Amino acid sequence: MVKQWYTSRIRHGVRAIFAALCAVACSFTLAACGSQESAGEIRIGIKFDQPGVGFKKSGTYVGFDVDVAKYIARKMGYSEDKIIWKEAPSKQREAMLQNGDVDMVIASYSITPERKKEVSFAGPYFVAGQDLMVRKDETSINGPGDLNGKRLCSVTGSTSASTVKERFSKEVQLMEQPGYAECATALFSGIVDAVTTDDIILAGLASASRGRLRVIGKPFTKESYGVGIKKGDTKLAAQINNAIDDMIQDGSWKRAIDDNTRGIAYTPSAEYNPPEPTEGEQ
Repeated sequence: MVKQWYTSRIRHGVRAIFAALCAVACSFTLAACGSQESAGEIRIGIKFDQPGVGFKKSGTYVGFDVDVAKYIARKMGYSEDKIIWKEAPSKQREAMLQNGDVDMVIASYSITPERKKEVSFAGPYFVAGQDLMVRKDETSINGPGDLNGKRLCSVTGSTSASTVKERFSKEVQLMEQPGYAECATALFSGIVDAVTTDDIILAGLASASRGRLRVIGKPFTKESYGVGIKKGDTKLAAQINNAIDDMIQDGSWKRAIDDNTRGIAYTPSAEYNPPEPTEGEQ
């Protein structure tokens, strides 16, 4: 659990003053200002198709990742109207950071050794577990041990799809789609028997289905969500980690979880949550 929290008002003030000065006077680099856009703006990559996590709704953006992004941006000196939201599909996240299309990615982005070869991370800010979602009347699937001969759907480029290929390739038929909305549609129509991804994503999808879908509730992996940043930017990682600490400490983290999974019997793993940021030290 988080042992020591960064709560000094003096240092909070220094961070705010630093961000304001950067917006006016510095060259627009991530290391110095946290933004490569124009003065006072920051570009954040999120998912647009994950209810409860990152979702574009009537021109607005909602979800747990969105709440985390807003909190971090505010702590860095950016008001909500200075955030430029960019869609960050799973298979494009590394390229978006490497090409400078975004300043950070907060998009159910699991920290893995392979990804750390290409980008850096701050966090984690949440620890999820891969689970299964089925139709409400499904009785033959009660956990990962019941997948033999079943048809699963996950998203191209996700760690969830990779896990299925590694652990269940001989047992299941995997359909990969560009987004979870397409997977949910395939599940509704009976094309697949289950959708698999991280439990918090499934909780959001189940909530949006108004009772037609349910989460099994037996996670079988550990997925640490990090904030993706450009490779080697330790200064930005430190800023983000301080903000994550503050969000957990002041209760905003738990409120964001509760608000975005309302109506679903979902509780994050108490063994791993809330997490202590460990990335960005090197």
